Amino acid sequence: KTAYEIPKRDWSSDVCSSDLVERDGRCLLAKRAGSTVNRYSCVAGYVEPGESIEEAVAREVQEEVGVPVTDVRYHSSQPWPFPATLMIGCTARATADDIHVDEHEIGEAHWFTREDARRALDRANPELTVPEPVAIAHHLIRDWVERA
Repeated sequence: KTAYEIPKRDWSSDVCSSDLVERDGRCLLAKRAGSTVNRYSCVAGYVEPGESIEEAVAREVQEEVGVPVTDVRYHSSQPWPFPATLMIGCTARATADDIHVDEHEIGEAHWFTREDARRALDRANPELTVPEPVAIAHHLIRDWVERA
């Protein structure tokens, strides 16, 4: 078959951001509403049509945990097949400490120190579990810990 005979397929995918927010040597991690385990991750959300990645990061962090951010920076990207999504990892700096979670999406959110995160990466922190290396959030957290 020629290219003209092969049916077209819609290869579009959603674009999400996974965002490591930091302030004063601490990072902000959250867990899903209804979660019963201590698995915390980076704040994440979808990039809306017509929105830049930087705008999406600021909006999602504000909506989900009520923390304003600045200095959004691209870190890395990852294909994520659940479903057909491109995950874009970013870092950002918080401009305030107060957390106000959107209880529909987020169960809890807390500031964690580098030592808290380091111990979680080493599976030695019973109060904090972080995503496995398959997730971009794991790499955002690891890179933040190692930058100390």
